[in-house]
Amino acid sequence: MKNYEGRKRVVIEHIAPQVDGGKYPAKRTENEPCTVTADVFSDGHDLIRAKLLYRQQGKRKWQESLMEPLGNDVYAATFTPDTVGMWEFTIQGWVDHFASWKSGLKKKFEANQPVEVELQIGVQLMEEGLSRLSGPQAKRLQKKIKEFAAIDAPAAGVTAAFDEELSELMFASHYNNPDISQYEPLLLLDVERERARFSAWYEFFPRSTSREPGQHGNFQTSKEILPRIAEMGFDVVYLPPIHPIGEEHRKGRNNATVAQPGDVGSPWAIGSREGGHKSIHPELGTMDDFVDFVQEANRQGLEVALDYALQCAPDHPYVKEHPQWFKWRPDGTVQYAENPPKKYQDVLPINFENDDWQNLWKELKSIIDFWIDKGVKIFRVDNPHTKPFHFWEWMIGEVRRKHPEIIFLAEAFTRPRVMDRLAKIGFTQSYTYFTWRISQEELKEYMGELTTAPLKDFFRPNFWPNTPDILPPHLTKGGQPAHIVRMLLAATLSGNWGMYGPVYEFGMTQPMPAKEEYIDNEKYEIKNWDWEAQTPIRDAITRINRIRKENDALQYTNNIILTDTDNPNLFAFVKKSPHTDNIVLVVVNLDFQWKQSGWVKVPLVDLGLSTEANYRVHDLFSGHSYHWQKEWNYVELNPQGVPAHVFRLEFEQAEGPGQKANTNNFYSE
Repeated sequence: MKNYEGRKRVVIEHIAPQVDGGKYPAKRTENEPCTVTADVFSDGHDLIRAKLLYRQQGKRKWQESLMEPLGNDVYAATFTPDTVGMWEFTIQGWVDHFASWKSGLKKKFEANQPVEVELQIGVQLMEEGLSRLSGPQAKRLQKKIKEFAAIDAPAAGVTAAFDEELSELMFASHYNNPDISQYEPLLLLDVERERARFSAWYEFFPRSTSREPGQHGNFQTSKEILPRIAEMGFDVVYLPPIHPIGEEHRKGRNNATVAQPGDVGSPWAIGSREGGHKSIHPELGTMDDFVDFVQEANRQGLEVALDYALQCAPDHPYVKEHPQWFKWRPDGTVQYAENPPKKYQDVLPINFENDDWQNLWKELKSIIDFWIDKGVKIFRVDNPHTKPFHFWEWMIGEVRRKHPEIIFLAEAFTRPRVMDRLAKIGFTQSYTYFTWRISQEELKEYMGELTTAPLKDFFRPNFWPNTPDILPPHLTKGGQPAHIVRMLLAATLSGNWGMYGPVYEFGMTQPMPAKEEYIDNEKYEIKNWDWEAQTPIRDAITRINRIRKENDALQYTNNIILTDTDNPNLFAFVKKSPHTDNIVLVVVNLDFQWKQSGWVKVPLVDLGLSTEANYRVHDLFSGHSYHWQKEWNYVELNPQGVPAHVFRLEFEQAEGPGQKANTNNFYSE
């Protein structure tokens, strides 16, 4: 019977956020509010109280916040973790006998019923509270009890029962109440640094940074373009693998099976006689050159993200030193990667199902440790869905216990449940299906999925409109307007976004025949880009990155409010900052060819405002402002001029009727 703890009457259940019943931590970032909700109730009609307890893991003292009732037995409280690392939280609930007594006392008095006995019951409750206090609080409550007991007029007694100091002292007495219910087990919250939530990635190949045609770029020439990338507003530069490239079965241009003399091969075919995952391709420079590149990037306000690709070229040192880590065929050849009809003769997958798996795991983790020592804090992980979940859970956990600032981006274009699992077990961010969500209906459905429970509590999307492997048809057909719109959607829908840089800002759209990828792909050859070129796409990228940094409403993903338009070619949403009064409305023309117009609903009720409000919308691209009224207002968007509006909403008493926000040139200041 003791297991039932019969005096504890409060039930606590359905706590959110929690992931898989608390098996995995929910996720937030430093100084990002975390609202905790729960169903808290008891038998009968007594009033109950609930409070949220939270602390950084390893700390002894709990911080706490009294939970507010939302109705229907749901309670909520918000806390803001201010330190990176693992946090833990729980909820306590108890029957508030004193508050229940006050409520009943008031009702009886207002109904002209006798309350003398009820006042005596109040004294008993106060004395019980006194037994749980000590020091100055006990003395103060003892004085209050003496004063209360001396009251002989019912009306005066009722008034005294609601004394603020008395209520505070009786609330304080609950701390030593053995009848408090507490939710078990403790729930976890993985708190990461801000870059996990808010980032803009620019991918480029260091070997393509030389200004000399046909010359192999290096870390010195790559340093020279860092100010340009920083000027565009990016904060992460992502480098494809920088290691020696295999010579055996090297691929030629456009993924040709046989390389020609001078072909440089794919950086993802890692390893040769010149070294493996802890080495640098000799033509890129030395390890000192790389460290200098990282430090220069940091001085420019940029972080370097390295590719972590767990695969090997046939001539990688691992193949000779650890043949047990690979699959060998009956004819004595090693198994290369295949995805029929595709063959990747230049890449050998690692066999995780070998008897030496523990040493394999340690070695693969040591690669991350090695590059952390060189100043790298972000890793883009290639195809993590093709490696065991247990390995990732162990490796990421071990790394982040020592280095909680490390960020892992999962490049996992795969099935939803697999992507979800990778996020649960530790990946900070993930590539997504955004690239293929085109219509208003698709975007609404996908954003609704990503920003509601359970996904919102553990899956952090990173939206990429393209990659070296992916040139979607809408970019090919839509040209410059499509590039601007898809970039703008990625950068405003998600707190994290990225792009494969030069081809995107230069608007290159020629695909491989019958494939969704770039022809003359940079994966297999050196390019010589005009790094000084100015394009409208680059201008738009620079503007939206600046707008993101100046408006913290756009620095989050889960704060989105999807709204309505009367034209399916117009997509609109609002984001509101959790910290300030910053509110941004984004309206996009999804038609890359024709001008579209229509009425857009500003969700004033969801923003806590009157549907009769007058307000100003300030176009953050053009600098023009318009007075709007009420919920529905008119817009007109031309893909050749203004394909989108990013409005900052400024609420005020404005004169005059609602006006349409119209088409100043997209590229004008």
